[in-house]
Amino acid sequence: MSTLTTVLLVIYVGTSLLLLIYGLNAYLMVGLYLRQRRRRRQAPPAEPPYCSEGELPMVTTQLPIYNERNVIERLLRAVCAMDYPRDRHQIQILDDSTDETTALIADLTRQLRADGHDVQHRRRDERSGYKAGALAEGLAEARGEFIAIFDADFLPERDFLRRTIPTIAADPNCAFVQTRWGHCNRDFSLLTYLQSIGIDGHFVVEQAARSRNDLFFNFNGTAGVWRKAAIAAAGGWQADTLTEDLDLSYRALLAGWRARFLDQVVAPAEIPTDINALKAQQRRWAKGSIQTAMKLLPTVLTDPRTRLFKKIQACLHMTHYLIHPLILVLTILVLPLIFLLGLNFTSPFTAPVVSVMLLALCGPSTLYLVAQMATGGDWRRALLWMPALIALGIGLAVNNTRAVIEGLLGKRSEFVRTPKLGAAAEGTTPLTGSKRYQPPRSRLYLVEIFMGLWALAAFVGYLIEIGSLAGCLLLVQAIGFTAVGLISLTHHRHAARPGC
Repeated sequence: MSTLTTVLLVIYVGTSLLLLIYGLNAYLMVGLYLRQRRRRRQAPPAEPPYCSEGELPMVTTQLPIYNERNVIERLLRAVCAMDYPRDRHQIQILDDSTDETTALIADLTRQLRADGHDVQHRRRDERSGYKAGALAEGLAEARGEFIAIFDADFLPERDFLRRTIPTIAADPNCAFVQTRWGHCNRDFSLLTYLQSIGIDGHFVVEQAARSRNDLFFNFNGTAGVWRKAAIAAAGGWQADTLTEDLDLSYRALLAGWRARFLDQVVAPAEIPTDINALKAQQRRWAKGSIQTAMKLLPTVLTDPRTRLFKKIQACLHMTHYLIHPLILVLTILVLPLIFLLGLNFTSPFTAPVVSVMLLALCGPSTLYLVAQMATGGDWRRALLWMPALIALGIGLAVNNTRAVIEGLLGKRSEFVRTPKLGAAAEGTTPLTGSKRYQPPRSRLYLVEIFMGLWALAAFVGYLIEIGSLAGCLLLVQAIGFTAVGLISLTHHRHAARPGC
């Protein structure tokens, strides 16, 4: 065996083992979640925290807005409709818009103030610090002891504050409470349905498992409530990462604060309908997570108060998006290894590596299915579409690998908002004309299509050189990369049409 072959083989096996660690951790999250759920069922039901009408504290709801003409009215009316005393509910619209959203907000603000709502329209001419900067500036004039935050695509239920404020108010050491995201447009398309399965997995299983087992977990940027004092004590909102929510969460927990995840409180939200919008969102989350890991992991790992298992979980949590570079490396290496090793690729090499890959892939899938069962969803339908969800995750590897590399290299970039369509995303108005914001354009689909062809060549090469169907995973990779690339191209061209 040549030196080159040995080096490639070592990298391939090492990458597979790293991927296995993340896959096995998904099983661990499922186990922790099921254990805690069983304990909660066996324990006598606890009385939920309660605040009488006179005890309800002052709350400030912050709405960070940037060019959201499609959804701003829906959001504002939902927030004003929340069942909470108006004299103890301040609403801040933190407006960084550069389009007609600002005029629309001004008109809505006048109407809502005339109806007795305490609505403030705060306008910034410069988008300094992006969302973190807007939240920090608004916080300086927030009168509330507690700060509720909603992104523009959310629709809080009427009882949201009634169900969250008593919980955080009852524990003076609780920094924040996070609620579960719901879906306004789950069945808009296959793309939105697959995303909803992934979101449910994160919130129903992973967030619950982390929060109830005293592990680090994070505020998800929206649909939650912060204690104002905890934000200040943890160093405030900081804009040096693209995931200011993850950053502040870890700083607060490292400072000794606690947090709660309320899985029974659901805040519906709009899921991206355009794959390029999804990729922009994923790119922001992936890059921001790595930025936060580089910023805070040294502190986590050297913190004497944090036990070893909690440190390991923090590493896996903040570096989760490293999965995508690992997938990409495996895809790139397998084709040359097939032709360099030939039949030697099969034994004793193939069996353990294929087993590793299947274990890694089935870990998240198991987590997603458990989440569907726990929420009463149609888990059989989810199981049917699980190969498509796996293919989508693989197909996003190029996009997210680029983000991870940028994060590791310290490359700064703009906070790119996820385009929201409002009623159009729910299928109640046409997806055309001024109703639509275009997602960022990128020709990364060319690389994705190339990777699809590369994986297909590896699959064909495996059949020719080895004559086994054990390489069917390569076909899934080929489908994933190619599908994401072609759909991205289609959506890219549709967005470029006049009038869209």
